[in-house]
Amino acid sequence: MPAYGTTHADYFYGSVPCTRGLTEEEIEEAYELNTGKVIYEGFTERGIDPVVVPTVLVRNHGPFSWGKDAAQAAYHAVVLEEVAKTATRTEALTSGTEPAPRYLQDKHYMRKHGLNADYGKGEAH
Repeated sequence: MPAYGTTHADYFYGSVPCTRGLTEEEIEEAYELNTGKVIYEGFTERGIDPVVVPTVLVRNHGPFSWGKDAAQAAYHAVVLEEVAKTATRTEALTSGTEPAPRYLQDKHYMRKHGLNADYGKGEAH
């Protein structure tokens, strides 16, 4: 799911990946374990850091989110739902939509998560 806007970029550094679906054999053999393996595979193949994109869509299954604790994982799940709505509506309303420029995504992600993060610290922006 591309990063079409700044809310997406505030929480996820780049696109949210969608993995492949599990094969029948993977489901029969060890469904839960293989779901995790498919998530790992999807991040590894795309070179995505799961710390900066703490959520994924597993094809034919659904969303998974994580964080430093259960509350943060749930929060990321809620944010994922909201940015998915935005992405769906963006694509429905505007054909050929491109993701937000990387410099805008960088600005929004880094101001909250970068080394010199200053968002929400009471400073004027």
